[in-house]
Amino acid sequence: MKPAHLKHKKAKRPTFFYLLDLVLLAWIIEAVDQFLLAGGLDRFGIHPRNPYGLIGIPLMPWLHGGFSHLSSNTLPFLTLGYIMIKSEGRRFYYSSAVIILLGGLGTWLIADKGEVHIGASALIYGYFGYVMTRAIIDSRPLWLFTGILVALFYGSMIFGVLPQADLPVSWEGHLMGMLAGIWLGRRHKGMQRE
Repeated sequence: MKPAHLKHKKAKRPTFFYLLDLVLLAWIIEAVDQFLLAGGLDRFGIHPRNPYGLIGIPLMPWLHGGFSHLSSNTLPFLTLGYIMIKSEGRRFYYSSAVIILLGGLGTWLIADKGEVHIGASALIYGYFGYVMTRAIIDSRPLWLFTGILVALFYGSMIFGVLPQADLPVSWEGHLMGMLAGIWLGRRHKGMQRE
């Protein structure tokens, strides 16, 4: 038997309040950025194929181009994030990190040079891709029902992965986030939450 000080401590299972804390953090960062730094934090987003731009991969979900940008990301982040928490349990932290890393790296590789990519959209699209993949390939009725509900409310997100020349939207981030979520959903097929 291991002594108490050597026992491995499992990560706590996240709750909806964890998501609220993350959203609050994003709002605080945006308030500081807008009111004190005049948008100066946005330069720390992803700069495609620039080594400096790699620091933007873990920062991208927390930086936004204004309060309207953050507002449009808040509800889908809370909704799809909650589904991820319920399905992944303790793996939620790992799964979110994988989506951020793969989605961000993919954005860094394929997006046009000279642009800066910010926002939680890549992570949100990753959650969407994960949920829809599990709904399609998992044989459990709960996943199918969840997928139908998500498709009804968020199905139009699929158009966000297409190039949109007239809008300042990171379709590359959307696409790479969704592909990361699809990949992760396939890997987690049939897995129970931890």
